[in-house]
Amino acid sequence: MQIVLLGPTAVGKTSLSVELAQTLNAEIISTDSRQCYKYMNIGTATPAEDERAGVPHYNLSIIDPATKDSVVNFYERAMEWKKDILSRDKNAFFVGGSTLHVQCVIQPLDDVPEADEENIAKLEAKIEQEGIESLYQKLKEVDPEYAQKMDGMNTQRIVRALDVWMQTGRPFSSFHSDDNTITVPDDMIVFGLQRERQNLYDRINRRVDLMFEHGFLDEVRAILDEGYTLEDPGLNTVGYKEAIAYLHDEVSRDKMLKDMKTQTRRYAKRQLSWFRRWDFINWIDLETTTYDEAQNYIHSQLAAKSNKD
Repeated sequence: MQIVLLGPTAVGKTSLSVELAQTLNAEIISTDSRQCYKYMNIGTATPAEDERAGVPHYNLSIIDPATKDSVVNFYERAMEWKKDILSRDKNAFFVGGSTLHVQCVIQPLDDVPEADEENIAKLEAKIEQEGIESLYQKLKEVDPEYAQKMDGMNTQRIVRALDVWMQTGRPFSSFHSDDNTITVPDDMIVFGLQRERQNLYDRINRRVDLMFEHGFLDEVRAILDEGYTLEDPGLNTVGYKEAIAYLHDEVSRDKMLKDMKTQTRRYAKRQLSWFRRWDFINWIDLETTTYDEAQNYIHSQLAAKSNKD
């Protein structure tokens, strides 16, 4: 069986997923686009070893921050992990909220062309000359749908999307099956977690505060001391961008915190907008449902599906 647990950042996926995996004979594949990077544990809320409670997790802290990752690369990794998990008569449990990562495990990506190194070089040279903003504006012209769904001005994704457009004349978003035509595999069931918006935003704000209490700035300093910069794909993400600006004396601490919270809340809003178009999600409202009740509901839905199949 394949199980998907999705939801916006900070909604409460991690603790529930670990408890579920222990009772479902499942192993967890993270569908988070940033937890795959090494050294970035606090800023990406990567579950620590004790939080994993012995449950095998995949796609955590495996890629150097200087290395470009992509949805295609993730998909290839995830399918290998899934094959191995299912071959051992265990359940594959996909957990996370990165929209395209979640979507590709439900319905495979269409054939996307490999990166064209000449295009990449041209685009990177343009960034050097004019900054990423010019490429972002171009992406909004040729693929407004993908630009709107990105986590801010993500250099790696902008370059990849424009590369595909340069090769094919097609928007990068057109290579992802339309949300309204997604077909969930027969052996898969999808659950989603949600909270009242203000409560979710409060949880996001508190998470940011806890990151600093747990040593987030020390984590960022250590990464910078290793020679990584914002030019490295892994660091070009919410949280690290603002922290690096602060450490470089470009913004105040208050502005850093405010910007991190604002950008994370906006990201959560985009996640929810994407997921709420899918009518196959079994939503669980954590405002009215306890974790125990959520687990019982998921177990009952899985049992019903198994009996039906």
